[in-house]
Amino acid sequence: MKGVQVTTAARLHLGFLDLTGDLGRRFGSIGLAIDAFETRVELQEATRFEALGEDHERAARLALRIAESLGVDTRTRLIISNAIPAHAGFGSGTQLALAIASAFRRLAGLPIDVRADARLLDRGARSGVGTALFERGGLAVDAGRGPGTEIPPVVARVNFPRDWRVLLILDPRIEGTHGEAERRAFAGLPHFPAEASNEICRQTLMQILPGAAEHDLAAFGDGVTRVQEIVGDHFASAQGGGRFASVTVGRAAARLKALGARGIGQSSWGPTGFAFASGPDEAEYLARRVKAECEPGLEIRICNAQEHGAEIREEEDVSIH
Repeated sequence: MKGVQVTTAARLHLGFLDLTGDLGRRFGSIGLAIDAFETRVELQEATRFEALGEDHERAARLALRIAESLGVDTRTRLIISNAIPAHAGFGSGTQLALAIASAFRRLAGLPIDVRADARLLDRGARSGVGTALFERGGLAVDAGRGPGTEIPPVVARVNFPRDWRVLLILDPRIEGTHGEAERRAFAGLPHFPAEASNEICRQTLMQILPGAAEHDLAAFGDGVTRVQEIVGDHFASAQGGGRFASVTVGRAAARLKALGARGIGQSSWGPTGFAFASGPDEAEYLARRVKAECEPGLEIRICNAQEHGAEIREEEDVSIH
């Protein structure tokens, strides 16, 4: 029996570019693929459809929708052996959907078409970086949605410095806003001033991207921090009044900043916070200090950026038990 395995990484959402839309495009975003968590999907030929493993109910719904749309055989066994944590700011839904779609395509002998799958599965309604990072990894910027946009176009991609490390502040006790609550939150946000979008775009083009390209952590980090301040203040009313969905994550992030970490912020609706260090030794030092001081329940995790997209591997003679 044939089988296909698809492995894809989590992403950090570093901020939106323009929530105003007065130039005809709205949202746009900055994202970074990271190796802290992964989703691994295995799809095998079988006598009937079944879905097993982590988040298997959502995976089953996605799989049947994909198979019907592609016109391929549903008699498969879908195993989710690893799953990126849901509603934590890592883009788990997009990565799971695209991984399943790519697995069905490869098993059926169809060409991989990530952007077509994203359209089919309604991914990229606001941010297009999840699709971009599934394809290629790295640090990416998308231009948001215009009147005729199906999937937000990627307008910049930069390889992330290999020595730099990402520090994640994880709070498993709460979930970030999602689903209908997220839609209501966006609808209830105040007007986003054009001056704020101007500043975010300037920081992205003149600090974040060249900072990463030239291995200048100070420039990169200052740009990310400033974008996060602007976006965090705008979303504060929808997440308890602060820049962070988790007060304890916010405190740990402030401590990291005081100790010298750069690029402080929250990924998407959180609760995950992040910061950047210049290398593994600095990251270990920062993590050790903050772990000793932060409140119970938080986890500090060190990870790397991931410079490649999803990995797709065919497996022959898979045993079906």
